[in-house]
Amino acid sequence: MLARLALLGALVLAAPACSMATKLAAGALSAPGDTFTSDDDPELVRKAIPFGLKLQESFLASLPKDGKLLLSACSGFTGYAYAFVETDAEVLGEEHHDEVKALRAEALSLYVRARDYCLRALDVRFKGVSERLYRSPKTAFAKVKLKKDDVPLLYWSAASWGSAISLGLDRVELIGDFPAVRVLADEAMRLDPDWNRGALYELMMTLDSLPEAMGGAAPNKRDAVLKGHFDRAVALQQGLSPGPYVSMAEHIDIADKDPSEYPKLREAYTKLLEQALAIDPNKDKSNRLVTLVTQRRARAMLEHIDTKIPK
Repeated sequence: MLARLALLGALVLAAPACSMATKLAAGALSAPGDTFTSDDDPELVRKAIPFGLKLQESFLASLPKDGKLLLSACSGFTGYAYAFVETDAEVLGEEHHDEVKALRAEALSLYVRARDYCLRALDVRFKGVSERLYRSPKTAFAKVKLKKDDVPLLYWSAASWGSAISLGLDRVELIGDFPAVRVLADEAMRLDPDWNRGALYELMMTLDSLPEAMGGAAPNKRDAVLKGHFDRAVALQQGLSPGPYVSMAEHIDIADKDPSEYPKLREAYTKLLEQALAIDPNKDKSNRLVTLVTQRRARAMLEHIDTKIPK
């Protein structure tokens, strides 16, 4: 991948804007592949990704309506923010308050940048849909025909936007956008619920864990709904991904719980994270990097369990 990025960088410098070489290079950069996701060295990938993201942005200056490249930038910034920047904050823990605050602010900025690229990609695909998502989310897609091929765009739009909101709950300009995120996720689920081996079910775990007023599941149904999403994600991934276990642990909430329930919740939290850590990254080499960075997050969550669920 690094060699390919270096070649693309040379093409950018040598080719005039919107030339055939630029378009071919941009297409190569936005094409899916597992060069990064199969890597076994997270730090190497961590250092390489920012260069690739900035390179994508340089292409977008010449190809501002390239839908595939916009989606690639959106997914790239979202993944980098979660896997490295936000996870770094999780690893440090609240005893490093100032550093954690700065990292979360950086992650929020990256999520917003990612969201904006996805909104641009949505407008390329469906003219004016981003404005409709802000104005009237429930009818945003009423007059367009969505296809299964649109699911990746819908997913990454929801994931980037939802992640920005979750870190910016004190931002008035973000907090009111949850209905749009829910519509994007629901449309993706309607089209292809099993897409990408359960990624949508993990996303729905997050959305359905929200208060009902913000679009989450009803309180009396929440546990069953989350368990259903969790079970389906684990089944689709054949137990080879730590993602569902970490997501389920993250959504264990002690709010409104009697302290007498804490030991049981703590036990469930610990068990989920230990299951995540027991997965062998080499059993699914195509997603080895994802497994490694998710397990890093799981270890940090276990280390800081007392701030989540007191003894």
